[in-house]
Amino acid sequence: MKKDKPPKAVALSYATGTDRAPRVSAKGRGAIAEKIIAIAKENGIPIREDADMVEILSKLDMDDEIPPHLYKAVAEILSFIYRVNASKALG
Repeated sequence: MKKDKPPKAVALSYATGTDRAPRVSAKGRGAIAEKIIAIAKENGIPIREDADMVEILSKLDMDDEIPPHLYKAVAEILSFIYRVNASKALG
């Protein structure tokens, strides 16, 4: 029987006028990942499940800015979040 891998999560933040790019604001696996996801849900923060992106982002250190070679992928995540927020506003 195949054992499930513990969940992983990475949270990004961006401070307009301060940050040049989004930063890793939280990351973890197992119970920590579950807590990150729970906090996001409690605060109405959209969650995008993308195992490949989590693997890449989890290699970054806390508070690291997203490197330029990941801008396109992170832009796709931000686009997803904007669409979710817009649909809630119209809701």
